[in-house]
Amino acid sequence: MDGALAPAAGPRRARRPRVAAPPPARRVFPFTAIVAQEELKTALLLCAVDPAIGGVLALGDRGTGKSTAIRALAALLPPIRVVEGCRFHCEPGRPAALCEACRRAGARVVPLPVPVVDLPLGATEDRVVGALDIERALAQGEKAFEPGLLARAHRGFLYIDEVNLLEDHLVDLLLDVAASGENVVERDGLSLRHPARFVLVGSGNPEEGELRPQLLDRFGLSVEVTTPTDLAVRLQVIKRRDAFERDPEGFCAEWAKEEAALRARLAAAQSRLGEVRVPDAVIERAARLCMAAGTDGLRGELTLMRAARALAALEGAREAGEAHLRRMALPALRHRLRRNPLDDALASTRVARAVEEVFGP
Repeated sequence: MDGALAPAAGPRRARRPRVAAPPPARRVFPFTAIVAQEELKTALLLCAVDPAIGGVLALGDRGTGKSTAIRALAALLPPIRVVEGCRFHCEPGRPAALCEACRRAGARVVPLPVPVVDLPLGATEDRVVGALDIERALAQGEKAFEPGLLARAHRGFLYIDEVNLLEDHLVDLLLDVAASGENVVERDGLSLRHPARFVLVGSGNPEEGELRPQLLDRFGLSVEVTTPTDLAVRLQVIKRRDAFERDPEGFCAEWAKEEAALRARLAAAQSRLGEVRVPDAVIERAARLCMAAGTDGLRGELTLMRAARALAALEGAREAGEAHLRRMALPALRHRLRRNPLDDALASTRVARAVEEVFGP
């Protein structure tokens, strides 16, 4: 059309910026497809059944699937229910635990995948506990809190790779939060506290350094993760990992039935946990076992009892028995033994000797 005869152009409307579609959810290796590493898998499942056990410390070789197992378990769990838009993952149904924003805005409940948060070794204190939102302070002149990794991990998993190399000031922070279940921030004119309850999972190579005893004691269970020495097992690991990387969708579809079965088993165990009995005789055996092994403090008995109860719930039993205690003795106690200059045996050997002394061969 001739430009002279064209209708006069009206005011142009501003184009709306295109909003990019969110990337598709990244597929996670199925938990039930993990080969071997039975002690690690059992410990993670028990902490999912009862987070009060206190988390898992996985020590051993690199490249043995520790982080894979942790992320696979989180993907297996049903979503948690949270207040929509809450940065602290407030739990609906508990008005006393809601933050101020949730109380003002009303509680619309939405599902959220169980969070798995990595705590890098070089993280600053501000990144871990949270700090003043500088952008908002400069733009609006308001003091606002920017939550840190502890807030993101609430009601989920906080994973620390190479935990034995974690700096002391971060260890102190974790010890305070683990003891109280709250993160308290007093800095930059801010005074705030929010719940921070999570399953603490750490991994590392013991040859690169030891953990501080205070942090070591905070882990409920300690497991040893080793490189498989059986040729058939190694081949199975390689084949499954290669199949997953080549076709994640297809590989996950192959294991969907097993994942659904384990998911149902976990949900049943969580609902059954409160009904599982721990007889006095079993508690007495747990105390005798800790005395025979020479554990520090009383946290060993509590962890051993909780782990045995969670194992019973996972297996559908109505009460925890001595068989459950025996199976949980190593992961619950091997990292709690006092140093004995007259006995240079490995911790696992000392626990095994105590088990035989208390329960018999």
